[in-house]
Amino acid sequence: MIRFGTLGAASITPRALVYPCVDEPEAMIYAIAARDRERAVSFAHHHNIPKVLDSYADLVACERINAVYNPLHITAHHEWTLRALRAGKHVLCEKSLASNAGEAQEMAECADDTGLLLMDAFHYRYHPIFVRAREIYQSGVLGDIQHIEGVFHIPVTATSGIRMEYELGGGVTMDIGCYPISWVRHISGLEPDEVQAVAEVGPPDVDVMLKTTMQFPGGITVTTSGDMRPEATFQAYLEVRGSDGTMHVENPLVPQMGNRIDLTVNGEKTTESFSRRASYSYQLDAFCAAVEHGTELLTDAWDGVAQMRVIDRAYSAAGLALRGL
Repeated sequence: MIRFGTLGAASITPRALVYPCVDEPEAMIYAIAARDRERAVSFAHHHNIPKVLDSYADLVACERINAVYNPLHITAHHEWTLRALRAGKHVLCEKSLASNAGEAQEMAECADDTGLLLMDAFHYRYHPIFVRAREIYQSGVLGDIQHIEGVFHIPVTATSGIRMEYELGGGVTMDIGCYPISWVRHISGLEPDEVQAVAEVGPPDVDVMLKTTMQFPGGITVTTSGDMRPEATFQAYLEVRGSDGTMHVENPLVPQMGNRIDLTVNGEKTTESFSRRASYSYQLDAFCAAVEHGTELLTDAWDGVAQMRVIDRAYSAAGLALRGL
């Protein structure tokens, strides 16, 4: 049995861990700790979590826990993931994994040194729609791959909060823009040779829109776009264009809310749709299988390092400071 302790009472926690644990016989949430104990008590009561601990330190030290879920603000990922690993706990860490690639590398090395798992929580990667998209990409049916595009736009009207604070790891690329960057990396299995980027800044040093233009090996051009400006229109898709056809993946982000793959090859169009089971549940399945049976993670700590290297390059190309400095 995997017994999780969760750090904080983040709004993502019910979707990402609480509800998936309900249907997962190999996992449960044993304890929670938050800066506001009353908030932790309320969260525990509402979600039937047996134990409320006084501090994050008490949680990572708890002997009944063998895994820690880290959904804290991004600049806290490094410290509390390292502390959890050094306390002998596997870690499921929300994305972005760290403030920058240097921090991510320290975390990956610690996971290696301790022999424990550190999973970068890109849940979409484990859902059948993305598994199928990878199969199509690798099958050769699209011909020579020419261009890949990833887009995630969602309007954000709040002018304050974690997303809008540089000191907490804020910025669209750390928040929602990390998804299209991950999509293009994972659909292709490649890392960029060149990265260019343009951004619009809201609060100081915080990107509210960032677009990348990248060159991947084999002459593949790649663009990604993350946009959380108030006037943004919701979009979440991945598109691959090849010499023989096009694949459009609609909503790889949360396919439980509806999804499809539109495939056009030599003028003939087909459409597939996939399970509405939550991507977070597939992620928990993968975490449990890796802990219990040694199954390889598709978004392990070192993939998280590679992801953060691209994000760092995008920030530098856009003339913005890396997070965590």
